[in-house]
Amino acid sequence: MADFATLDTLDVSGKRVLVRADLNVPVKGGRVTDATRIERLAPTLLALIEKGARVVVMSHFGRPKGKPDPEYSLRPLVEPLSRAIGGRTVHFAEDCVGPAAERVVDALAPGEVALLENLRFHAEEEKNDPGFAKRLAALGDLYVNDAFSAAHRAHASTEAVAHLLPSAAGKNMQAELEALAKALEHPERPLAAIVGGAKVSTKLDLLNFLLEKVDVLVIGGAMANTLLLAEGKEVGASLVERDMVETARAILDKAKGKTLILPVDAVVAEKLEPGVSTRTVAIDAVPAGTMILDVGPATVAEIAKRLAAAKTLVWNGPLGAFETKPFDAGTVAIAKEVAALTRSGKLLSVAGGGDTVAALHAAGVADQLSYVSTAGGAFLEWLEGKELPGVAALKRRR
Repeated sequence: MADFATLDTLDVSGKRVLVRADLNVPVKGGRVTDATRIERLAPTLLALIEKGARVVVMSHFGRPKGKPDPEYSLRPLVEPLSRAIGGRTVHFAEDCVGPAAERVVDALAPGEVALLENLRFHAEEEKNDPGFAKRLAALGDLYVNDAFSAAHRAHASTEAVAHLLPSAAGKNMQAELEALAKALEHPERPLAAIVGGAKVSTKLDLLNFLLEKVDVLVIGGAMANTLLLAEGKEVGASLVERDMVETARAILDKAKGKTLILPVDAVVAEKLEPGVSTRTVAIDAVPAGTMILDVGPATVAEIAKRLAAAKTLVWNGPLGAFETKPFDAGTVAIAKEVAALTRSGKLLSVAGGGDTVAALHAAGVADQLSYVSTAGGAFLEWLEGKELPGVAALKRRR
């Protein structure tokens, strides 16, 4: 973290600290149904509160198309945010800039917290408009970005504001960057990666980048079917991208000299439905008319053997159609194996992506890996080796 200022380096006492959070959480019937992102923000807010800062939280929420929309108001988040910081009062501003925001912020005493209304109620936010960034910056003396999950977007609140105020990474941002640096920039080797998902086309940049970094690459999910087809194997009625076969062959060529693990057996069925009749077959014996929907036990055993010899793991994407039982078995088995290796101190494990996080929760081990990212798109772009605007802005503001 030498390239980033952190909360420990800031003198925040009595100052207005503008905190960019990601409070884009699921809400149903006016109630938050998953407060994970709010809970992960709490350590940053509590650290600022304890140091006597006047804390101003800003976030986007949904896609209100650049104008106020009650459906996307942040007001329902006041109570869960208050709960996450020990029941302290959270003052709400009806706008994120202008007089309504200024009144609430100006009234804050040291140690108090305000939540601004949805940044995306202004079209200038997503346009990274410098004038809008100045209006936001006018509400703070310091800027803290604790929204790694929004760092891949060059928006006014994630990029432009960082150039207008003394800036630092929040505790969640710091933890994310440190975990990813340990996993990819300075990993203990052997370094393994698990990549799953439906399509090679959506993970092409990731595969090419990881092949330059890792010692062992495991490919699962439906995307593995396209690589199996490129190897000349019959995959029955499985989901494949036939127009990506030549690209898949190029990936296989690039993987020479690496340990590339594709399924050696599979669980197949004629339909993707709960409780359907299934068969476990060798990967070169997939019956016509059936779909590969999960890796089989021999593949699980091979992956487990490779992970047991690894020191570092990066994981993005499930190994099968995990949302539908019994096709979660392979992913759950590997998740439990990764958790056990992590608990024993043998493996540094970093995982992320919406489906991956959901699968880890389904396996009951989401809290047993070294770090689980909720960042989604930002996590994937980081794994692809891309520069994230929100991170780059902090680097330039040392």
